[in-house]
Amino acid sequence: MNAPAVLIVEDEPDLRQLYALTLAKVGTAVDQASDVAHARQCLQAQRYSVLIIDMRLPDGSGLELLQELARAGRPERAIVVTAYGSADNAVQALKAGAFDYLTKPVSPARLRQAVVAALQASAAPSPTPALAAPDPSHNDALQQLVGDSEAMQAVRATVQRVARTMAPVLISGESGTGKELIARALHACSHRASGPFVAVNCGAIPPDLLESELFGHKRGAFTGASADRVGLFQAAHGGTLFLDEVADLPLPMQVKLLRALQERAVRPVGAVAEEPVDVRIVSATHKALAQLVQAGQFRHDLYYRLNVIPIHAPALREHPDDLPAIAVAILQRLAQRERLPAPPRLTEAALARLRRHPFPGNVRELENLLERALALHPGPTLDAEALALDAAAHGDAEIPADHDDAPLTRAELEARLQRNRWNQSRTARELGWTLAKLRYWMQRLGLAA
Repeated sequence: MNAPAVLIVEDEPDLRQLYALTLAKVGTAVDQASDVAHARQCLQAQRYSVLIIDMRLPDGSGLELLQELARAGRPERAIVVTAYGSADNAVQALKAGAFDYLTKPVSPARLRQAVVAALQASAAPSPTPALAAPDPSHNDALQQLVGDSEAMQAVRATVQRVARTMAPVLISGESGTGKELIARALHACSHRASGPFVAVNCGAIPPDLLESELFGHKRGAFTGASADRVGLFQAAHGGTLFLDEVADLPLPMQVKLLRALQERAVRPVGAVAEEPVDVRIVSATHKALAQLVQAGQFRHDLYYRLNVIPIHAPALREHPDDLPAIAVAILQRLAQRERLPAPPRLTEAALARLRRHPFPGNVRELENLLERALALHPGPTLDAEALALDAAAHGDAEIPADHDDAPLTRAELEARLQRNRWNQSRTARELGWTLAKLRYWMQRLGLAA
């Protein structure tokens, strides 16, 4: 009597029966509906834990039923089933509030995997209200998204609204704005919080090693492969895979990533069969990905799959009123790390000086600045003199005093960046600069994405 209830909405009797038999192994009670009208009757009679909804039904679409559930505030987790290749339908369903989607033909193992994940999400505690104080017992990562500005409230609200689905999320924003913190908050607020969070910087892995790093390899697959190796997809099984700087993926790797997203399976290098993986994908980039799609540098179909739920990480200059609170949070974290009895206090003069600074490096630059000040000026307070903005204004003490004279023209620097596929670390090494110096001149010349 206490078995979780699942409603299958499918017009093909054979498929309904197959789904029901498959879910019997999960230990669920199953009801069946052949069309939208029958499904409405079932939903009026009782509540369910999970719904499995076909997108094409004789008297309407599964999307309509999904939208009705959202308007009514129903708690059920909906898994939509779509025909092979109907990516548009899948994306529309996820945006409408579906927990996950499956592509026909649906294998029994894939169906059970999706339903178990939905049951786990359904049984998880409800998220805290969007603007309420988060529960520190499981939302520590959410608390790190500091600020009461409208921009930061919008970020936290979106995180809490979409964390408990399988919908892919694309986080955009300048370097140093805390995109990984947002990704970690998504993971912490989800039913996958007890699973692994695996972060990978796509621009930091050599292109010839990317496939092996992401999907793993078998022993003897290539020279040096002396043993089987688990890839990052497999390492993130049951949790979240964070693809940072996803725009840096080479086009051939984008094709393989798209297949992995579509099939929910990966094939290690040297393997003959694919391995199913259960991961939630969160991506991030500081580049204008839509422009790269138009330029043919990023696949449109992959962009469409990754950008189901967009979240913008605001630059520090977009919410300057949050700067004091962010600085206090950083100092508290640094004091804990250094085991100080209490974090130092910023004087009004120090705060005024920080407010006047443009912070092209955003929160990361602010953290570097405060860490330097804390190391060089120990004590209970940090005054304006402790903030060496002249030397650290752009995170790079090596920038010469006459830095108003650009060492390269904008066109020259842009050409070098394009030649290196906008890989900043590689470009900085080529120029003989530090990474901070490169980012400074990108900002000055209007090349910061």
